[in-house]
Amino acid sequence: MFTNKANSIFREVIEKYHIIDTVDQEFSNPYDSKSQAIEHLLYRKCWIDTVQWHYEDIIRDPQIDPVAALTLKRKIDASNQDRTDMVEYIDSYFLEKYSNVTPKKGATINTESPAWGVDRLSILALKVYHMHVETVRENATADHKNACQKKLDILLEQRVDLSTAIDTLLKDIEEGDKYMKVYKQMKMYNDDELNPVLRAEKS
Repeated sequence: MFTNKANSIFREVIEKYHIIDTVDQEFSNPYDSKSQAIEHLLYRKCWIDTVQWHYEDIIRDPQIDPVAALTLKRKIDASNQDRTDMVEYIDSYFLEKYSNVTPKKGATINTESPAWGVDRLSILALKVYHMHVETVRENATADHKNACQKKLDILLEQRVDLSTAIDTLLKDIEEGDKYMKVYKQMKMYNDDELNPVLRAEKS
């Protein structure tokens, strides 16, 4: 199943990040971009999500310096763009993989593309990891640990359900019961011509 591979890579990424546990650490991808294309994309995708997860923790520090917060906000904006780009790359992989499949008469389209499901799965891997940490944190109260364990149980169930849904979608696409289309991002706030603030800066 595709999601077995994805979930394994996501765990690999998150564990690797937390060895050093800093947003400034150097990134390296152990998977070759050509011979291991989907593994390469999944690893990169989850690394972006993992770094951004910690960006979001840092920026919520009530004592953060305003100048540092603005700098970090720009990094989060850039990270969001990278995240969206990676989703499109993953969808492009699936489009190519299933390019020779002829949809059956009456085939339907899904509410989201496979890669946006993968995006949710990557974020869910981070939730699982960090909620598990809370269940074993030494200085946490027993009530806190128990409450977090209940949340972790739900997250683990959610991962099973989401993984099943993604694998089912891919099977349906492969068999022609569903078809996929990818609408390229049309974000307006990064565009010099579409964002009125940026447009004003040019004039």
